[in-house]
Amino acid sequence: MKTYYVNDTEQKSGDHEVHTDECPYFKSIASKTFLGIFSNCKDAVGQSKKIYPNSDGCAYCCRECHKR
Repeated sequence: MKTYYVNDTEQKSGDHEVHTDECPYFKSIASKTFLGIFSNCKDAVGQSKKIYPNSDGCAYCCRECHKR
């Protein structure tokens, strides 16, 4: 189980990236929303899409859910 957050700042692609609290970029995210504790990134991205429909997984900590 991992703890997931979504970056409230939109990326250049228009997506809001989902990160774990173990991500190397986590501390540099100025504004983030707690999504919950999940066993996989797919569920975390699904939760994020309820807030930000254009959500995607981080290429580093949620590689399986990163589409771009």
